[in-house]
Amino acid sequence: MSKEVNLSLYKKTLDVGAGRLKQILWYFTNMLIFNSYGFPFSSAKLVILRFFGAKIGRNVVIKPSVNIKFPWKLSIGDNSWIGEQVWIDNLAEVKIGKNVVLSQGSMLLSGNHNYKKESFDLITSPIVIDDGVWIGAKATVAGGVHCASHSILSVNSFTAQNLDTYGIYIGNPAVWKRSRKIE
Repeated sequence: MSKEVNLSLYKKTLDVGAGRLKQILWYFTNMLIFNSYGFPFSSAKLVILRFFGAKIGRNVVIKPSVNIKFPWKLSIGDNSWIGEQVWIDNLAEVKIGKNVVLSQGSMLLSGNHNYKKESFDLITSPIVIDDGVWIGAKATVAGGVHCASHSILSVNSFTAQNLDTYGIYIGNPAVWKRSRKIE
C-alpha cells in the first residue's frame, strides 16, 4: 500500500506517512473516540494514540471532542493538557512540549494553500510548541511556527509568526504585549 495520496488538483503530493488501512482505521477511531463526547477516558485515548504511532509523555490529558489528523505525526510531552474541541490538523509534524496547555477550541494548522497559484498548491510546515506554552481558547497557530518556551498566545488570537520565550501575544495577527512573569 502506498503511503502517499495524490492530490493532483493541488499539484502537490502529501506524504501522509501511513498506509491506506491505517488511515481508514484512524479516521473511524478519531471520529468515534476522539472527536466525540461519548468517550471521556483520557488514559485510554493515550494508549490508542501510542498504538497509532504518536509519541505521548506521562500524565497527558486529552479532553472530549478533540480532532487529530495524523497521530503518527504527533508528539506530546509530559503533563500537557489538550482541551475540548482542539483541532490538531497535523499534515506535517507537530511537537508539543511538556506542561503545555492547548485550551478549548484552539487550532494547530500545519497545512495551507498557496494563494498566489491558480492551483492553490498545498503547503505544509511543522509546528513546534516548547515546554510551558499556553495556547488560549480559540487561538490558532499556523504552520511553520515555533512557540518558544513559556510563551502565551491569548484567547482568539492568531499567529503565523514565531513566539518569543516568555512572550505574551494578543490579537489577529498576534503581537507581543508583554513578558510573562512566573512566580
